[in-house]
Amino acid sequence: MRYLSGIQPSGVLHLGNYFGAIRQHIRSQEENECFFFIADYHALTSIRDASTLRRNVLGVALDYLALGLDPERVAFFRQSDVPEVTELTWILSTVTPMGLLERCHSYKDKIARGISPDHGLFAYPVLMAADILIYDSNRVPVGKDQVQHVEVTRDIAQRFNNTYGETFVIPECQVDESAAVVPGIDGQKMSKSYGNTLEMFAPEKQLKKSISRIVTDSKTVEEPKDPEESIVFQLYRLVASQEDAEAMALRFRQGGYGYGEAKKELLRMTLEYFADARRRRAELERDPQSVEEILAAGARKARATARKTLDRARKAVGIDG
Repeated sequence: MRYLSGIQPSGVLHLGNYFGAIRQHIRSQEENECFFFIADYHALTSIRDASTLRRNVLGVALDYLALGLDPERVAFFRQSDVPEVTELTWILSTVTPMGLLERCHSYKDKIARGISPDHGLFAYPVLMAADILIYDSNRVPVGKDQVQHVEVTRDIAQRFNNTYGETFVIPECQVDESAAVVPGIDGQKMSKSYGNTLEMFAPEKQLKKSISRIVTDSKTVEEPKDPEESIVFQLYRLVASQEDAEAMALRFRQGGYGYGEAKKELLRMTLEYFADARRRRAELERDPQSVEEILAAGARKARATARKTLDRARKAVGIDG
């Protein structure tokens, strides 16, 4: 089974990214042929500073490798290191109806939030379709907010196949219902855009400060508390063993246990949970050339597959040179 996922380097990765997607990506490499790419072309729709983009791309690479992605098992690469993708994007755009793109809720939502429309934002789903189709992907893991884009990819591929003959594998969408929806420190879904994240690789002092800002109610230390209503507890049980989570829940219900103490325990357990990954990341960060070599090797793997798919598409449309 060929499994593909793109990671947009739009900012620093956090616990929401890890428990919502990265953990599943790492697990998938055990049983699948995996292609993971850092979607720097996609990031151009929101990042307009070259140094920020370069820093974010390196950060994503460091994070995934530190968290256990094995470059010997998977193809891990920068999107922009596979130029075949942009050529396929143009070919696919010639069979993509305008109405299909106009109906994409992601585009409409961003416009509604005041983001200035441009062609890149509008045509984003076509580039995403090229990303998926060029590797003959069978499964594409996505969050519920990205399901429509995979459906658009399927529609584009079917239109192309109906017009030019069977060329592309039709991918299946995979929504992991077990993926955690991680609350941010303000109670909303954890997201960079909300500024409410906990970064697993942040320095300890920064992480402690972020945890101290987690919103709590006004109950005193002595009062019993419902752990299910506590953001601190919801985050704690992600990084704690079942036994430790049950112990904290009991202390909440019994009373005599304050949020300050719970936050200290959350910090300790978060640092413990990611301790090995934090050490590996620090080692990798001291040798950025090795990370570049890993991405380059991944791009070579990816291009070998991408070239074959692009050649099929070129031949189908009559561009044989």
